Amino acid sequence: MSETLTITALAGKGDGLAESNGRPVFVPFTLPGETVEAVREGDRGRVVSIIEPSAERRGAPCPHFGACGGCDLQHASEHFYADFKRDLVVGALRQKGIAAEVEPLDPCPPASRRRAVFTARRAGPRVVFGFHEAGSHRIASIETCLVVVPEIEARLPLLRKLASLAIDRRRPLRLTATWTASGLDVALADAAPLKDDLRQALVTLALANRLARLSLGDEVLIEAQKPVIDVDGVPVTPAPGGFLQAVAASEAAMARLVTDHLAGCKSVADLFCGIGTFALRLARHSAVHAVESEAPALAALDQAVRGARGLKPVTSERRDLFRRPLTAKELARFEGLVFDPPRAGAEAQAGELARSHLRKIAAVSCNPVTLARDARLLLDGGFRLVRVVPVDQFLWSYHTEVVALFER
Repeated sequence: MSETLTITALAGKGDGLAESNGRPVFVPFTLPGETVEAVREGDRGRVVSIIEPSAERRGAPCPHFGACGGCDLQHASEHFYADFKRDLVVGALRQKGIAAEVEPLDPCPPASRRRAVFTARRAGPRVVFGFHEAGSHRIASIETCLVVVPEIEARLPLLRKLASLAIDRRRPLRLTATWTASGLDVALADAAPLKDDLRQALVTLALANRLARLSLGDEVLIEAQKPVIDVDGVPVTPAPGGFLQAVAASEAAMARLVTDHLAGCKSVADLFCGIGTFALRLARHSAVHAVESEAPALAALDQAVRGARGLKPVTSERRDLFRRPLTAKELARFEGLVFDPPRAGAEAQAGELARSHLRKIAAVSCNPVTLARDARLLLDGGFRLVRVVPVDQFLWSYHTEVVALFER
């Protein structure tokens, strides 16, 4: 049975928040001030109709919006959307007692995502290829995507063919597509057993469509050209399916903030360094020590450094910073530092940073909540927060990148 709900706010994941019988109800794809007819299932509501729309509502540009779970907020006006993402950062900091001036959201244009992870699942005789539906294990089949770069969107039929060949009968397949300067790099995971006929079919399809590289798990099936990502003029070949900042323009915006802040530091550390997104840029003017737990990422960085010219010394260390953070004593040889941890943040490492004598720290995060927790530790350790910039790398979703800059 449906009921009429009034949306009073947006929750942290972009769902509209209403109340029914004194209990909160989360209603996706709604906006504050709207009156909607919805069917409630527990604490979730499914919109049947919009009775009174918000003035901030707009028509979603993608035909898959609402079914595909890749985007949460295509129905919101640009300025409402930008304010919402900025407010997520403001609210997270406020929860930790941090009153900071948060700058406007650095925008992300459509058709700019160079890396996307798709899922395929068998549905009887068919293979459904796309993204997960919102809050579901079901897959929404897509024919277009307004977020990815045109070079990936144009190859969606090819990606679907690859998935249909490689999919296992019992589990969903993941396909990571990355557009590089050398062409398309595709990594398959959780695929069917790699028998000779499957290997031949995948290699033939990859060659016919001029893929730069095709890999399955840890094995490279074909590498016609090394996939190359440009990091400030330094060519880097990421490991198959390895982490990469999703949008080149967003990466550049974050890197400018970091390098400008750490300018003048003769020696810096880059923690959770990945393939060297910040390390390679910082090495233009500073000696850099790069630390990362993933061996393939460090190997990509080391190879890039060996082929680069005009860099200051770059050393690397494989280390699990969650279990074994760099101690305040080990940090004594650095003047500045950048850290860019996963969503869980870097609580243990932030505690050591707070006890260090570093002059400057740049914190980069894809989770405002854990960033605020780590920032609180730095502030309690004697640092001051000098700048906070939210960066929109995940267009039309609630996910928000943040760069926070600290000085001793």
